[in-house]
Amino acid sequence: MWSCIHTWKKSSINTLWCLLGCSIGDFGVIIYFQNRVHSLSVLEVMSIAIIAGLITSIALETFILLKLMSFKIALKTAIGMSFISMLVMEIAMNTTDFMVNGAAVITVSTVPIILIVGFLAPLPYNYWRLKKFGISCH
Repeated sequence: MWSCIHTWKKSSINTLWCLLGCSIGDFGVIIYFQNRVHSLSVLEVMSIAIIAGLITSIALETFILLKLMSFKIALKTAIGMSFISMLVMEIAMNTTDFMVNGAAVITVSTVPIILIVGFLAPLPYNYWRLKKFGISCH
């Protein structure tokens, strides 16, 4: 089941779109708070960042799906098919950020590490989901 190159490519593309959406919201919140004086804990900032990442990813995926379906169906599809993947991605990215930086901080040197982990964490799940719903090797 895990050897279909076509499905790995498709799941990689889907994961990259998800990563783009998640990163916009997540990084935006973290950068905002790292440049403002605030009294929030690291956990609170990262929780807000996760929520923002989920929202921006769902918005981006809904926008992409609008080419194929109505807004209501696109939104439902974006939430239903991608939520677990997005959540895993967000948790992996924020955990990596904390492990590497010791705080909710985005730096140029750690962004590649965070993005790689954010991409790899949900990739097997995305592959499995494509296989589960009948996408076959071509």
